[in-house]
Amino acid sequence: MAGKKQFDVGIALDAAMVQFWRAGYADTSLDDLSRTTGLNRSSIYSSFGDKDSLYLRCLDRYAARYGTRYDQALSGSSEEPLQAVRAFFEVTLQRIADPDVPGGCLIAQTAMAAPALSPTIAARANEALDFQHARLRTALKAARLAERDADDFAVHIVAVNQSLAVMSKTGASHERLRTVVDISMSALAHALHARS
Repeated sequence: MAGKKQFDVGIALDAAMVQFWRAGYADTSLDDLSRTTGLNRSSIYSSFGDKDSLYLRCLDRYAARYGTRYDQALSGSSEEPLQAVRAFFEVTLQRIADPDVPGGCLIAQTAMAAPALSPTIAARANEALDFQHARLRTALKAARLAERDADDFAVHIVAVNQSLAVMSKTGASHERLRTVVDISMSALAHALHARS
């Protein structure tokens, strides 16, 4: 029975995550959440707490789901740093192209809406971005970039990665998004060759 409860919670969280991702925090009502999760209001409150608590759980779920994919992409950074960073960007490009999920990025849209959100939600979005920066910085240091260069490129790649999600929401073509990635990859290749 406990397994069934966990399964139901996972399905409800995924449904709520997609709803928030599609419409944003402000434009998602409890009625929307009830409709998408299949739970009534009292079940939502008893299972997840208030709307902020549910949003935080969805944000964490999103960050963990795609964070695992980013970690896998970067796992070969010490041997093949350019391939690893390209694979990192591929995680984002594949998510953007996936017709089964909303466009853009839940973390990016949360960060953009941060001034209108609770301080706790805004802080959680910043934590997710900081974690992405740390993940990239570690991978680039493993590729033997100097510490400052690794940090600078990590900042740059996080910014580019988030901009891909924003650009996709405005209708930028897949080719245009790939051009943005290619320019970043060219700069990184130059820096990596300069250090050898």
